[in-house]
Amino acid sequence: MKRFFETIANIYRIEELRNRILYTLGFILIYRLGSFVVLPGVNSVDLQNNAQSAQGLAAILNLFAGGAFSRASIFALGIMPYISASIVMQLLQIAIPSFQKMQKEGDSGRKKITQWTRLLTIAITAAQAPGYIATQIPPSAIVDPGTFFWLSSTVILVTGTMFVMWLGEKITDKGIGNGISLLIMIGIIAGFPTSFLFEVDSLTTNGGGFVILLVELVFLLLVIIATVLLVQGVRRVPVNYAKKLVGNAQYGGARQYIPLKVNAAGVMPIIFAQAIMFLPLSLVSLPGFNGDFFTSFASLFADITGFWYNAVFFIMIILFTYFYTAITINPKQMADDLKKNGGFIPGVKPGVHTSEFLDNILSKITLPGSVFLGLIAILPSFAMIAGVSQGFAFFFGGTSLLIMVGVTLDTLQQVESYLLMRHYDGLMKSGRIQGRSTSAIGI
Repeated sequence: MKRFFETIANIYRIEELRNRILYTLGFILIYRLGSFVVLPGVNSVDLQNNAQSAQGLAAILNLFAGGAFSRASIFALGIMPYISASIVMQLLQIAIPSFQKMQKEGDSGRKKITQWTRLLTIAITAAQAPGYIATQIPPSAIVDPGTFFWLSSTVILVTGTMFVMWLGEKITDKGIGNGISLLIMIGIIAGFPTSFLFEVDSLTTNGGGFVILLVELVFLLLVIIATVLLVQGVRRVPVNYAKKLVGNAQYGGARQYIPLKVNAAGVMPIIFAQAIMFLPLSLVSLPGFNGDFFTSFASLFADITGFWYNAVFFIMIILFTYFYTAITINPKQMADDLKKNGGFIPGVKPGVHTSEFLDNILSKITLPGSVFLGLIAILPSFAMIAGVSQGFAFFFGGTSLLIMVGVTLDTLQQVESYLLMRHYDGLMKSGRIQGRSTSAIGI
């Protein structure tokens, strides 16, 4: 406890870090207040009376939006359209040469990609907004369901998403941590107290009480520990650099390591797999796909606690983990960079042999990483089968837990870096916190 207060005091002494934390808290407060502002023309009382518990994809979106999705807030669509746009842009950078060239142009290229991402975010939000109004807001809760309401609500939802995106960028620029990731994490955490209290009430009503709750919390703690190990797990490949004499000075000769992550794909395989798992349900609502065969097929994936849903979901996560790792990590490029800088892996010839060596290591460590990721992804389903309420079960694994663990580690790593730069002790007695190099879509 003494060390904790000393760390808080050290953080307060560093003016830049203190200001960044205050900025971050201020922006988060604005985001949370905005999530309670209901769209103009929607009767919040009628909305609450007609509200139904969100299921499937709607429950996940509501979780990420911190409840704004179910409240018909001006931030109802949250940051998810921006995440979708970022994923599309990353795929375009892989598939289209002009976008690949743009990526290699440095700062100017990144600015162009950012601008394209923003424009695509507007387009995606504008397409999703009418669907949200039609499916998520009960007609009885709309005061005047005319053209003006639809048009104004669409504009407000688009503006709300762009404002949330702006808040995320400001947190990244003036605050601490990755802003987009932090806003998603705050939205997830905001639902934890309600879900926890509902679970306590459910256990008290149905029997079991304190003992079962204690077992659930212990299991949740073990899952969090396992997730931390997955996020931070790396295979360190030793690299030696040849010695160079420049005048009387000697350069190189030091041993370094290439940290190959066990889960280099992060949370993206779960997001990709989850999007495809909801595809059969979406197709059934379209003309020509509403026959008995398609309805029966889609029903297999309607129950997230069912065998086929979890089996297919688990296999797809493994496949997408290999796919995403292959497109984001290039062993050949790593081998070429090592060769240019005079580095080599002991016992391995530079060039093609180094590339094959790194590719072989990646293949070996990706398998256990993908299996572990798949198990964490389907844990909420097993929690629901065991009797845990749906809202609380989402915290036992899946996208929400990986985002919370990863973003927390990244933010703490940045705080620790400020402390170590000012010659203060880090946040841990031994060792340092390792983050996971988040990006806007790495979450």
